[in-house]
Amino acid sequence: MDMSINRKIIKYENGNLINTEDIIVSEFPLTIIVNDQEFATMVCTPTHFEEMVVGFLASEGVIRFYDEIKSLQIDEDTGFAYVTLHVDIGTNPQQYTKRFIGSCCGKSRQFYFKNDVKTTKTSTSKLTITPQQCIQLMHEMQSSSVVFKHTGGVHNAALCSPEKMFVSRTDIGRHNALDKLYGYSILQKLPVRDKIIVFSGRISSEVLVKAAKIGVGIVLSKSAPTDLAIKLADDLNITAVGFIRGQSFNVYSHPERIKGE
Repeated sequence: MDMSINRKIIKYENGNLINTEDIIVSEFPLTIIVNDQEFATMVCTPTHFEEMVVGFLASEGVIRFYDEIKSLQIDEDTGFAYVTLHVDIGTNPQQYTKRFIGSCCGKSRQFYFKNDVKTTKTSTSKLTITPQQCIQLMHEMQSSSVVFKHTGGVHNAALCSPEKMFVSRTDIGRHNALDKLYGYSILQKLPVRDKIIVFSGRISSEVLVKAAKIGVGIVLSKSAPTDLAIKLADDLNITAVGFIRGQSFNVYSHPERIKGE
């Protein structure tokens, strides 16, 4: 399934209306069915569906390991992901409610707070990183995203060590991009305590909590944090770095992980 499409448009430039084409990012609704019950609908970029579903279920506390899933089938034609678990998750309105997870940030995914207590982890990472490594990782992640270069309509996220980028994922939804990373780490059994999340979007409380659920101790962003995200980073022992642009950035929490050259 294509991540973008070409579309005929009219462009206004230098006083003229011009017939031309533009590359538009694709948007795809995927409904997750867990043990024959509708669980969530995610609006996403149509790639790495399995990673996204696994990462989302882990983030919601439904699973911890991939072997808790008996079967997982993606039907791209109808837009459904069918997940069967080895156990009954005991779905109830208080814990897991039917919801719509959009690509925009307007609802702030308020349901996070129902499962955060059992799924959010305080970081025990001893990892450190130099300023130049922060800058280099951000440049490497942004440079690797062809879809962002063509459309400007997606978020990028990557799992890295201080020295290199292991994997990057792209999505119209910032939380989806992080879920894809989480799913990748679960499927590949990749240890994450000694890894870094590099992210193109704003560090909101939602993003910070997602990073804590994944288990990293350092989050690097091209954009700004929110005040609640900084408070959570302080509490969860996560180093939050924002505004990585050019040769500068800001460290908002736990600066002890940023070491001089």
